[in-house]
Amino acid sequence: MGNSSCCLRSRSSSGEDKSYNNDGQYIRTNQVEYINQVFPRDETSTNFLPHISEREVTEGYEEDPSTNPTARPTFMERSKSEMKLKDNRRSCYMLDALAAGGHHPGVLPRSLRKSSSCSTIYIDDSTVSQPHLKNTIKCISLAIYYHISNRKNRGHERLMEIFEERLHPIFRDPIPPEQMTRDPDHRNIYRFVRNLFSSAQLTAECAIITLVYIERLLNYAEMDLCPSNWRRVVLGSIMLASKVWDDQAVWNVDYCQILRDTNVDDMNELERRFLECLDFNIEVPSSVYAKYYFDLRTLALANDLQLPIQPLYKERAQRLEALSRVFEDRIQTSSLPKRARSAEYLVLEHPAVLS
Repeated sequence: MGNSSCCLRSRSSSGEDKSYNNDGQYIRTNQVEYINQVFPRDETSTNFLPHISEREVTEGYEEDPSTNPTARPTFMERSKSEMKLKDNRRSCYMLDALAAGGHHPGVLPRSLRKSSSCSTIYIDDSTVSQPHLKNTIKCISLAIYYHISNRKNRGHERLMEIFEERLHPIFRDPIPPEQMTRDPDHRNIYRFVRNLFSSAQLTAECAIITLVYIERLLNYAEMDLCPSNWRRVVLGSIMLASKVWDDQAVWNVDYCQILRDTNVDDMNELERRFLECLDFNIEVPSSVYAKYYFDLRTLALANDLQLPIQPLYKERAQRLEALSRVFEDRIQTSSLPKRARSAEYLVLEHPAVLS
């Protein structure tokens, strides 16, 4: 699906001033000049959009990780080099520990070994149906960071005007120009996402849906996530995910109370354009959701963000929904001792005859 996008060009030295133009070719700010490039797109009215089940499969469906459960998520591809580097560092650390401790080369130190036996299983408090909220937010913040830092078109980003924070700021204080060109730290991304989730009281499942929508937007709109648009892209994805996932959705005016320098009209326009870029495809299959959950766990493990593991006992199993009560009752019933008697020790009771 094609759509409007922008390229950045350094401002010329001439002093002429060009005003904002919604449909024009030039939009100028104090530091940069946006040159809107309109890509071919179908002029289809929203009143005649086909149902999701009736739509034709697009050409890039097989490569789209947000719709195809077998395709690897984009953030895993972007973080592949960093994860490989950290694995090499971890391997060097283990070799140094072996050399310092004098252990056998084929045996790891006991402090570095984590294993589960039949009698003891180590597990954390996060499941695919009930992910850990804080850890999930950290993981999606790291995934967004890898999208920004390892973008392919660095210096020639494909942008859209509605997501540009230079043109549609969400904070009253002006953002320094160098911050719009420097990649944000993953801690800044985490604080921004955590503020929205804690203020709107959103769940961890909504965070995973948010990441799915972000990658679907980048794929459908053919745009890049960069320092100047990541906040509005994340905000639009969170707004849409909260309405799709939660029964009692957060209204756009509620986000204006969280981000007090925004207005309702801007939030409505952001949501509308986000939906148009997604071609109104907001469906997230359970297989895609599970794939993103487990890949986020892999990302957390590679970046030492995993939750502390504890032995799995009966109460924890019930709390994590690892055992259902029906299955547990069935096990208890079948495990009752059965008594058996041999034929020679069998005592027969004869009925008494009363005269």
